[in-house]
Amino acid sequence: MSVKNSRVLIIGSGFSGLSAAVSLAGKGYEVTVLEKNACPGGRARQWKEKGFVFDMGPSWYWMPEVFSSFFEEHGSSVEEHYELMRLDPAYQIYYPKGEKLVIPASYDALRMEFERLEPGSAKKLDQFMDRAGYKYRVAMADYVHKVSDSVTEYFDLRLLIKAFQLELFSSVRSEVRKLFSHPQLQSLLEFPVLFLGSTASNTPAMYSMMNYADLKLGTWYPMGGFYKIIEGMARLAEQKGAMIRTNCEVSRIETAGGAARFVHLTNGEKLRADVVIAAGDYRHVEQELLAAEDRYYREEYWENRTMSPSSLIFYLGLDSEVPGLLHHNLFFDESLDKHAAQIYDHPSWPDKPLFYVCAPSKTDPEVAPKGCENLFILMPLAPGIQDDELTREKYFGMFADRIQERTGTDIRKHVLVKRSYAISDFEKDYHSFKGNAYGLANTLMQTAVLKPKMISPKVRNLFFTGQLTVPGPGVPPAIISGRMAAGLVAERFPITRKAVTYV
Repeated sequence: MSVKNSRVLIIGSGFSGLSAAVSLAGKGYEVTVLEKNACPGGRARQWKEKGFVFDMGPSWYWMPEVFSSFFEEHGSSVEEHYELMRLDPAYQIYYPKGEKLVIPASYDALRMEFERLEPGSAKKLDQFMDRAGYKYRVAMADYVHKVSDSVTEYFDLRLLIKAFQLELFSSVRSEVRKLFSHPQLQSLLEFPVLFLGSTASNTPAMYSMMNYADLKLGTWYPMGGFYKIIEGMARLAEQKGAMIRTNCEVSRIETAGGAARFVHLTNGEKLRADVVIAAGDYRHVEQELLAAEDRYYREEYWENRTMSPSSLIFYLGLDSEVPGLLHHNLFFDESLDKHAAQIYDHPSWPDKPLFYVCAPSKTDPEVAPKGCENLFILMPLAPGIQDDELTREKYFGMFADRIQERTGTDIRKHVLVKRSYAISDFEKDYHSFKGNAYGLANTLMQTAVLKPKMISPKVRNLFFTGQLTVPGPGVPPAIISGRMAAGLVAERFPITRKAVTYV
């Protein structure tokens, strides 16, 4: 018996690539995942040094139902792969003049905090969250899973009506500031769009659904770190028959007759493919791995996209704990608008940056030796600007100074492990366009059908998945994107079996 259309090569082993691999291997496809780096995970890789365990990428676990539904759909469960803990408090925000806002897991306690800061705002929070919850449910049911290959997918009166109810044509900022005047409450409700790669004034109000994910569904943590999710997905993919190959960088996709036929590796290997799924950087795959005649988008298209920020990251292992920090800490003690302008309007290193500190060792004893602290410091940064070690160290000094102001601890005196990561590293390790960290910014003109297509219009068996296509940036959207890509492959290239005739 021969099986046709069954050999699928997936370029990249991040959340979207592994999601597609699990789905297709479970359907009987012969799946091989090709990962450029030494371990699976893409931007969600893990780094270990001197007893410290660092998640190199994502650190916020939101929308837990997306993870649970993924594993359950494939005959597994979250509990089989990692222990999930809800953080309480969820996080804290440092503001100017020594002020601080701690975000409780309890919604009732949160309402009390709103009322304390701005009398009458608790009822307004209820109104805001009711709308955010509606947007979340509609988006997850009717929009997030759409391939968005054509505008005709939205030619449904019910969906058009809901599009207006989702407030696609106003901004998150306008929605927030109609209801709340206190600057701390405004920044709390506007900050989640930073994970969508844009400013609150340029992000459609539909994305206030992220506030529902944050403040109602909660902030969680997988014990052992985010890499436990990658390990679980990779294990599930291999159990279903997929092969994951690391240290396998793709150099070229060879086509013939309008279809991808072979994938070439930098080590000289040539792999035959019936289907190719690109789960790496979309722009790199299309502009660097395909011949000019196989590219749908011109280089000018990419140059005119609004990219999400890059990041300057420090991974730090300290020889003592830092009192005062929680698991998640946002240093919003400088101007968010000024920092945003130096990302989007006047790309440059920020004068007075905002930054984020994750201290997973506050929750998880596995990620640091006893009595030590594991810190992940991240500053959003304009993509495509000059990046050098001297500048990185200048900002490390800024971060250390401000952490010392708030906690009394000079982290510079306690460093056992230190590694920086920024634009040039994103480019080198992930072929990330301009060193972006999160993909395309979720502006109105880069939403749904206005995102790069999942289905190549030029190469009929080439599909794209991940943060540069639909649904967009973030870990849950990446998992959904991989599932969608797998569905397209199963629909367009079903496995066909032909009985062998014996003579």
